[in-house]
Amino acid sequence: MFLRLLFCVCIAIFSGCRNQNTTAEPGKPAAPTKYEPEPGDFVFQSLSHNPLIDAIEGSSGSPFSHCGIVKKRDVEKAQGDKWMVIEAIGPVKETQLAHWIAQGRGSAYVVFRLRDPLANKIPAILAAAEKYEGRPYDIHYDMDDEKIYCSELLYKAVRDATGKELGKSRKLGELNWQPYEKVIRHIENGSLPLDREMITPRDFSEAPELREVFRSRM
Repeated sequence: MFLRLLFCVCIAIFSGCRNQNTTAEPGKPAAPTKYEPEPGDFVFQSLSHNPLIDAIEGSSGSPFSHCGIVKKRDVEKAQGDKWMVIEAIGPVKETQLAHWIAQGRGSAYVVFRLRDPLANKIPAILAAAEKYEGRPYDIHYDMDDEKIYCSELLYKAVRDATGKELGKSRKLGELNWQPYEKVIRHIENGSLPLDREMITPRDFSEAPELREVFRSRM
């Protein structure tokens, strides 16, 4: 009797532990608890609050105000983290992935990955992104090549390498710009360019050619 009771208790404990270690619904894989980088991953985050960041997030209705593309450096060349993020923050540059994550609010981020057949074009996409390195940041969010902003970098890297345009570009006037008119006019020296087309981080992330593979707390 004692052995039977002990056996039942052990089964109950084991079942409870198993249930606590998975968040998956029946028939669905458990969500990953750790990000395993792959070249060509698109990473999105929220930067520290300021009037510009609040305008980006608020006008686009999104927690994303910044994004970049992941690359892997050769081990021989890597000093520290071999995983880097090509990003347009200041000039277009490469930042260690760990530092990139840390710059976001609460170190929160979301990762998207290209679906096939575009996934086969990742080396070309990374090479296209690298060609923009050194370009200054475009605070006016124009789509010319002289200056580059974050989601524009991702959009143009894919376009240049594949001829495919990911995400939906929008005019400023289509966004929720009204609460941020003062900020916009300050940046634009008093003007309000409602016809200016741009690609927001949110609109790029919602491209059907992408799939979400990891999400930390947001």
